Amino acid sequence: MKNILALSCLLILAGCGSSGTWGWYVIDPTTPKGWSNITFLLNGFGATIVLSVIAAFMSMAIGLMVALPGMSTNRWIRLPSRIYIEFVRAIPLLPMLFWVFYGLPVVLKSMGISVSIDAFWGAVITLAISDSAFTAEIYRSGIQSIARGQTEAAKTIGLTYSQTMRYVVLPQAIRRILPPLANQFIYIVKMSAFASVIGMQELTRRANELVVTEYRPLEIYSLLILEYLVLVLIISFFVRWLERKMGADESR
Repeated sequence: MKNILALSCLLILAGCGSSGTWGWYVIDPTTPKGWSNITFLLNGFGATIVLSVIAAFMSMAIGLMVALPGMSTNRWIRLPSRIYIEFVRAIPLLPMLFWVFYGLPVVLKSMGISVSIDAFWGAVITLAISDSAFTAEIYRSGIQSIARGQTEAAKTIGLTYSQTMRYVVLPQAIRRILPPLANQFIYIVKMSAFASVIGMQELTRRANELVVTEYRPLEIYSLLILEYLVLVLIISFFVRWLERKMGADESR
């Protein structure tokens, strides 16, 4: 058994050479070519991060605007919010991305508005809209988790509905919904890979281009997975730190 394991290890190590089945030399940092390929892939980090951050902020803003009317006691005010959430959640991300990038400019042009949407903003708009439905539900659950006595007490001291939300409800709700919001941000980071299909030069697009030139998909996509893993771990670490900080503030 030991001899078989040793032989297997030797075969794997031998295959990692340039003449074997494996071709890790394409991302070997000790060679000029490998380092050039790694640098090319790493340069996609900036586009992925900027895309994800802008889309996340837009998603949170849209989600809040959708969530607040959705909690109204008036069914006619509440209905558009429910329709938006159910409609957007039902659409897969990729068809929505194609519609926004290729179809939305045509629709706007038919209305007399000549606007061109590049790959970056097409991806941002799609991710923001797609994620906003889920974010709205997170806001709704967080706000409704605040005791009714809090809002009643705010009314007794003369606060308006908007002031109650701003100074009483939302600061408490944000602490509770931070973990699911962080999960949604991670979701946006991962779904940003779909932007590659419309030509945006983010991580996945660069990996695809490198595969076409090097013909080594296993090795290049393995590095791509590692890049996303590192990015998500950094986000998770920051969120954990933020949770501890906000939790400490809440306890004082």
